[in-house]
Parts: sequence; structure tokens; C-alpha cells
Amino acid sequence: MDSPSEAGQPSVLPRGVVVLISLACIVVAVAGLRSIAGLVGPVVLALMLTIAVHPLGRWLRKRGCPAWLAALAILLGVYGIIIFLFVSVIFSIAQLATLMPQYADKFDGIVDDVRSFLSDRGIDESSIHDMLANVDAGKLISTAGSLLSGLMSATSGLILVLTVALFMAMDAIGFGDRIAILDRIRPNVSKALGEFAAGTRTYLVVSTVFGLIVAVLDAGALWALGIPLPFLWGLLSFITNYIPNIGFVIGVIPPALLALLDGGAGKMLLVILVYSVINMVIQTGIQPKFIGDAVGLSTTLTFLSLVVWAWILGPLGAILAVPLTILVKCLLIDIDPTTRWMNYLIADSVDKKPAPDPEGTAPA
Repeated sequence: MDSPSEAGQPSVLPRGVVVLISLACIVVAVAGLRSIAGLVGPVVLALMLTIAVHPLGRWLRKRGCPAWLAALAILLGVYGIIIFLFVSVIFSIAQLATLMPQYADKFDGIVDDVRSFLSDRGIDESSIHDMLANVDAGKLISTAGSLLSGLMSATSGLILVLTVALFMAMDAIGFGDRIAILDRIRPNVSKALGEFAAGTRTYLVVSTVFGLIVAVLDAGALWALGIPLPFLWGLLSFITNYIPNIGFVIGVIPPALLALLDGGAGKMLLVILVYSVINMVIQTGIQPKFIGDAVGLSTTLTFLSLVVWAWILGPLGAILAVPLTILVKCLLIDIDPTTRWMNYLIADSVDKKPAPDPEGTAPA
């Protein structure tokens, strides 16, 4: 009996070999991305912001505005978002660095109380010293100053984002025409890219809206409780809302510690309770229902994407984890009719079905 190659049919590698080769390619790609994380992160951030603002330019074009005006509107929108967040963070952290020295004595007092508590429980003095040797007010204050100087030194990355956004804004105006042509010759590719843009835009818009709601409620609650710098902690809640699953935990730690210094353990527990109620109801109960179908990612995959992208790109990767995963899903799954069945495995709900095959090439 003739082999497949002798019969004129292409030889096919065993599925296990294909899986191993694919995994090896993924490892190489991840290593490459991690080595140029300082370049990839800002570029992806500029891309996501351009996608979010692009409907403004399309709306202007439909109403007869010239292309240059639509491109300028997109560019100003992206620049406005970036500059507002950067200036707000810099200003807020500068306030924090100024405020922290006022709590130095209280912080040292709390450390002494912890040391006495552990000593009364029979813990060895050397063990206590090892545990608390690096915990003092001076290092806490220097950490705030280091964070501020680190943000100031991040201007090179900011300049890269602003520069890339400039070119993306100009290219975005004619992108609709290119997609229309692509839809005629490669409808699968066009559909996958469209779903990526729509899913990313929905995720960013919904996360922004709910982030603003959470930020206002958190800042208002902290102001009512008399916690210093409520605007800073509200801004932190807004930013960490883009970090799935663990964003709330990151956002509550600084105001809870400041509440401990300002009013003791009772006030800290009250802050944690208020944050838990607000964020659990909104971020866990309401927000996922709005973005689940658009994103098409299960809770487990969303958390794993957070871990992976944070490891590859750093803090910016944690914020962009979901959009980056949607992009990978578009390039590796949605763009190929033979792999769309994987959507059944990674979607948040069984109602999220693989996209239909417009070219009629999917296997039966």
C-alpha cells in the first residue's frame, strides 16, 4: 500500500510532535518578548488607547470632517488620557512622600508594639530582630521617594508611547478602508481583527466606567473616614481596576496601612471592610457580566494571563493582561477556522461559541 507521500498526499506530522513544536515556539516567543519588554509594553499601550479612541475619528469622518482633523482628534484623545494619568500619579505620589514623615513616630511605635507582642509570646529576640530588621519608618519614607523618582525616570517610556500613538493616529484614519478590502479577500482574518478590536474596546470602556465608579465610591468613603489623600487612593483604585482578580487587593493595601498609622487597627479594619463591600459587589458581581461575553475568556485563563503578562512585561503587563490575551487569541485561534473550536474551552460561558466560518473552510 502506498504511503501518503507516494499517493500524492501531503505528509502530516503526528499531533504530539506538532504540540511540542508549538510549545517550543511559544517559549522562544515569550523569551523574546521578555527581553524587549521595555519596547513592547509602551507600544501595546499606545495600540490599546488608539483602539479605544478610534470610534471618535470614525464618527468625525462620517460627518464630513477632513482626515487630518479626525486623526488630530484621535491623537489628542490618546495624549489627553496618558498625560492626565501620568500627571495625576506624579502629583499624588509627591503628596504621599511629603505626608509620610509625619507618621514616622507612629510607625516606629507600631513596630515596637509588634516586637513586644512577639517577645511576650516567647519568640526569640534574634528571630524578632531578623523579621523586623528591615521594617522602619526611614525605609518606608525612602520607598515613597524612590517610587516618585522612578516615575520621573519613566519619561523615556512615556515619550515612546506618545511617539507611537502619533503614527498610529495617522494610520487609524485609513484603516477602515484596508479592513474593507481585507474582508473581500480574507474574511476570516478581517473578522478576527474586528472581533479583537471590538472586544478590546468593550473591555477598556467597561473597565473604565466601572473603575470610575469604584474610584469615586472608594475616595468618598476614605474622605468620610478621614483617611489622608483620598484622591490618591481613589486614583489607585481606578488604575488597579484594570488588573483582573487581584487589583482590589493591591488597591486596598496602601490606604489600609495609612489608616493603621492614622487611627489604629480598628480604622484599618473599617477601611478593609468598606473596600471589600464596594469592590466585591461591583468588580465581582456586576462588572464581569458586562464584559464576559465580549472578552470570551474564562476566569482561570484571565488570572493566568495576569500572571504570565506581568512576568513578561512587568507592571504594565498586569494592566494590559486581558487585551494582550485577546490579541493572542485573535492571532492564534480566531484567525484560523480550524482552531476556532478552542473557544469552547477558553470562553467564560458555553454560550460563547466559535465564530462561524465565512470562507467555508472549517472542517466538518
